[in-house]
Amino acid sequence: MSIYSENQELLSELGAEISKVIRGKDEALFIVLTGLLARGHVLIEDVPGVGKTTLAMALGKATGLSFRRAQFTPDVMASDITGFTMFNKEQNRFEYRSGLVMTNIFLADEINRTSPKTQSALLEAMEERHVTVDGTVHQLPNPFMVIATQNSGECVGTFPLPEAQLDRFMMKISMGYPTIEQEAQILMDRQEENPVENVQNVMTAEQLEACIEEAGSVMFAESLCRYVANLASATRNHPAVALGVSPRASVAIMQASKAFAYLRGRDYVIPEDIVRLLIPVFEHRIVLKRETRLNKVTVRQVLEDVVSAVTPPIKRS
Repeated sequence: MSIYSENQELLSELGAEISKVIRGKDEALFIVLTGLLARGHVLIEDVPGVGKTTLAMALGKATGLSFRRAQFTPDVMASDITGFTMFNKEQNRFEYRSGLVMTNIFLADEINRTSPKTQSALLEAMEERHVTVDGTVHQLPNPFMVIATQNSGECVGTFPLPEAQLDRFMMKISMGYPTIEQEAQILMDRQEENPVENVQNVMTAEQLEACIEEAGSVMFAESLCRYVANLASATRNHPAVALGVSPRASVAIMQASKAFAYLRGRDYVIPEDIVRLLIPVFEHRIVLKRETRLNKVTVRQVLEDVVSAVTPPIKRS
């Protein structure tokens, strides 16, 4: 059974609008939209200049949601992100001045170029969807999504994200270099102006929230719950793994696969949806043993072993 609704048509228009400025990155765009519908956060890691920031900015414009960007540098402070209290002399009281995170879509650009203290300032916002400043809780807008970009760890002047914050990202993806044809088209697009400026708003916040609600109602069978639990257990028991995925990762892949199936026009999840999302959801959460890394075994190879070792349930006809 397929879902055909005006909301899904809007999502198709959303993808098409963003694709006008992100050439040849349909897979990355699909994953980011999956994260948005699953109320998750996405980390985009790659070398500089391949379109990470452009993708996030285009998403903000096309959804019509409030959008803020923080260019993370070593001198960015935690209060710049969460906000601070300031004394108002006229009213003789302290007032909260909101930080950059008080928005629907927050782009943390080059997050691994700022200090670990500032990176950790995002933790509460990402997990609890509120910030606490001077003992007062301030709720974030709904929907709320963090899209963080970071350059590859080999780049000079970067600070690795702590494991606790990595685990808060539902998915992590890479953009990759464009093909020759795609790069030539990028040059054509940018001859006169930045194409992001021409991205049109195709849906309202209310329409997006309706899509998120529909995606959350997609059926996830009990057999698939057991399948995900077996996959997670297999990562913990693999001989090459020092630290497998947590139950948070299992919940994340369930939520993401619901959104993924919804984008595919289905009201139920199939095992192939879970397998397709295994790398984006699990890869950044697994820590390999030191001797494994020395032998040049990768997390993706481990996940291939996991998929091969765990028998999927019978697919629904």
